[in-house]
Amino acid sequence: MKTLVLGASDNPERYSYQALIRLQKHQHEVVAIGRKATEVDGILIQEGLPELADVDTVTLYINPTHQQGYYDYIIGLRPRRVIFNPGTENPAFYALLTSHGIHIEVACTLVLLAMHHY
Repeated sequence: MKTLVLGASDNPERYSYQALIRLQKHQHEVVAIGRKATEVDGILIQEGLPELADVDTVTLYINPTHQQGYYDYIIGLRPRRVIFNPGTENPAFYALLTSHGIHIEVACTLVLLAMHHY
């Protein structure tokens, strides 16, 4: 299953960086979008709105204000679920995703992985 980390960073102190590393460690296919094109442990962080296919999960690391620019993009990916990590909670987006049949989880990707509930 492919996971998109949206808001990915190459800064080891950021939770999105840790998510990239741990998702890969747990054998999940990972794609990433961030503010700048770079690489983390062999994972290319892309900019903009790249064409992606077969995304099962989108895990968000951007605040609700910045999420608005990604609404149509995320819906267009047709993921099975979107994970809202701490600080990304957005009830307006929950309703929009749910209306498109996309499951939402308000959770921490790192905790889900640690508890083997990802």
